[in-house]
Amino acid sequence: MPELLQKAAILNPVNPNKSTALFGGKASGILNWNDLAYPYFYDYREQIRSLFWRASEVDMTQDAKQFPALSKPEQEAFLKIIGLLATLDGPQTDLAARISHFSTDPSVKSIMATIADQESEHNHSYAYVLSSVTTLDKQNESFETGRKDEVLLKRNERIMDVYNEFAHDPSIQTVLKAIVYSSLLEGLFFYSGFAFFYNLARHQKMVGTSTMISYINRDELQHGRFMGDLFRAVLAENPEYNTAEFCNWVYDQFVHAVEQETAWSRYVLGEIDGIDLLEMEGYIQYRANKMLKLLGLSEIYPDYTENPMKWIRAYVDNFDGTKTDFFEQKSRQYTKTSDLNGFDEL
Repeated sequence: MPELLQKAAILNPVNPNKSTALFGGKASGILNWNDLAYPYFYDYREQIRSLFWRASEVDMTQDAKQFPALSKPEQEAFLKIIGLLATLDGPQTDLAARISHFSTDPSVKSIMATIADQESEHNHSYAYVLSSVTTLDKQNESFETGRKDEVLLKRNERIMDVYNEFAHDPSIQTVLKAIVYSSLLEGLFFYSGFAFFYNLARHQKMVGTSTMISYINRDELQHGRFMGDLFRAVLAENPEYNTAEFCNWVYDQFVHAVEQETAWSRYVLGEIDGIDLLEMEGYIQYRANKMLKLLGLSEIYPDYTENPMKWIRAYVDNFDGTKTDFFEQKSRQYTKTSDLNGFDEL
């Protein structure tokens, strides 16, 4: 059985400020951003912190008016996909905190604290969106999707197993596996859901929701990049885990994840006008290739090294440091709303 990691001490001045290892090492707990074991982590800190936003900044007035006019399949998909996203983002706050508890590098702890805060806001944003457009019973029903929908339960089985294994038996091996699934979650599992909202937006529907999703999407891209680099650094420090067996395990998880995401997209998007399911399948494989490269591994879908879903590029391929309306590709001014999500303006 792998040696279990111990929670890192909060403050231990006999240890050096610069950590001796990401996990299982020594560090005083004093964080000096100018003296890091991995100096480029500071760049991640700055990039991730620059993305601060709040759900309540997005005006949902028009979405509240448009939601009743969506087709029945669009309304059902909307509620199920919000339920999926909440199921995935909720545990991410906890996962980031748990990784932080066991890391002996204070810069990782700091970055994970910011990621945990952003994931918490993502989860809040789903409740904010639903409270803007539908009744309380429908909101609660959407949040029950992750507990009751059989397709979603099957889709999430391995995520649950890997995350809970790390929670119960924290080790270098289980934290590596958890980082792999965090990368899958942030770089692949969200994307058929994101595509649904972007597809509504390109038809001038539910633009407020799409704007919110674009902010979440941008955050997740940065989280995924950091997790990829963290994974590679942990493997470099612990080369005994960099084996053919473990690489094959990672590839197997990606193949399984692509299969599950494809099945989910067919299930939830099958009746949605404007989304080609074969194109969606290719896009999922393209996303898998991108996340494998971030982890330092090879692409496994040679037919999808380029994005086959050309229309979505305007929403996800051109993120920069500004908050942007991806219809008009220009900086947008926030319309800040009241605590009633704009209902006072109806």
